[in-house]
Amino acid sequence: MMLLNTNGFWMKLLAILNAGDTWLFLKINNEWTNSFLDSIFPWWRDSNTWIPLYFFLLLLVLYNFGWKCWPWIAGVIVTVALTDQISSTLLKNWINRPRPCNDFFLSQYVRLLLGRCPGSGSFTSSHAANHFGVACFMFFTMLPYFKKWGYLLFFWAATVSYGQVYIGVHYPLDIIGGAVLGSVIGYQLARVFNRRFAHMAFQTL
Repeated sequence: MMLLNTNGFWMKLLAILNAGDTWLFLKINNEWTNSFLDSIFPWWRDSNTWIPLYFFLLLLVLYNFGWKCWPWIAGVIVTVALTDQISSTLLKNWINRPRPCNDFFLSQYVRLLLGRCPGSGSFTSSHAANHFGVACFMFFTMLPYFKKWGYLLFFWAATVSYGQVYIGVHYPLDIIGGAVLGSVIGYQLARVFNRRFAHMAFQTL
């Protein structure tokens, strides 16, 4: 009897979370919109958009620290690889939550600005996991150099992630789950880097 009551509690909790998640998704995707954001977010959330930023940060680090900073570059790559694989390969396939644009009942109400609906699962958002992972790793390893400007990394990750909901391919809880996953991985890898590699990688030329 206790087991049945426990199962009933979790089912009700999941139903409440799903209802709230759907409500907030529809608000962001359908109501809190305008033509400017409609034109910006499909471009803003595209990873290819940020290639010049990645290239600039790479050149900036190499200019200041030379090739001794290779452990930091490797740390960024490992962060992206871990967040992407855990989110895309493990969690999405295990949880198998349909994206809002693929949901049988919800899809007719979705404004899909991407032009297509990805076939992969919805939870967690790999965009959120990747971007928050990189933001956390960079922030906690480069804080003495970025100073207060480092907080812009989290603004960047948050707006890219929000764009995934706005264009209709993720629920808000997908974003929150991805952000938490990425932040934990990025922070833990930053701790390892700071203990073992920072003294070598960030020696000035």
